[in-house]
Amino acid sequence: MEKKDTLVLGGHEFTSRFILGSGKFSVDLIKAAVEQGGAQMVTMALRRVEAGQKDNILDYIPKDVTLLPNTSSARNADEAVRIAHLSREVGCGDFIKIEVMRDSKYLLPDNNETIKATEILAKEGFVVLPYMYPDLYAARALADAGAAAIMPLASPIGTNKGLSTKDFIQILIDEVDLPVIVDAGIGRPSQACEAMEMGAAAIMANTAVATAGDLPLMAKAFGEAIRAGRNAYLAGLGRVRETASASDPLTGFLGD
Repeated sequence: MEKKDTLVLGGHEFTSRFILGSGKFSVDLIKAAVEQGGAQMVTMALRRVEAGQKDNILDYIPKDVTLLPNTSSARNADEAVRIAHLSREVGCGDFIKIEVMRDSKYLLPDNNETIKATEILAKEGFVVLPYMYPDLYAARALADAGAAAIMPLASPIGTNKGLSTKDFIQILIDEVDLPVIVDAGIGRPSQACEAMEMGAAAIMANTAVATAGDLPLMAKAFGEAIRAGRNAYLAGLGRVRETASASDPLTGFLGD
């Protein structure tokens, strides 16, 4: 009997490991990610759900898809906490992605302020998924603060540069007892597959799909790549050698 393989976050189970970011928002993007990519979780900025606003994101997200509001625009822990409270008040649930960025050029997360916000919100019952720069000490502090997972960046947001921080993400996967969701910068399905082969728990992608020529096809490609990478990780990747090794025996042929 095949063992059920699910992603568990805050007591919630997900069969899909593809999470859609909503930075480049469009109805077609959400539709493609959910229907073709199999995404069961969609991130959203609180500004997308303001009352009376045109193109309210909540109007386009299926009811069986989990919302992951983020604290984008927060510059410190206090602002992130305030945004999380507003998110809960408008009915977005207890999931929250912490994003604290004071740098407007590179949009790198402030790990120290993220840890502070995580500790406060975890104590208040939020399922906290912090976006962070892949640093082992910060990751351990986030785990101690009550994070449900950690979300290290692969490369700067929106760049599609891929796994620029691969070695550091691998350290987190090996050393931190939390799901590691690779977030930001994944530009190709092959890169998502590689991250999953490393042992990542899930992939968050947005720009790579949103800027593709064919949104549904690219969403499908990401979904399939993520599943393939996960299966490869579970199967156990083949060994790597420095010297050649014949795949067939070199004796007992040609009449010997």
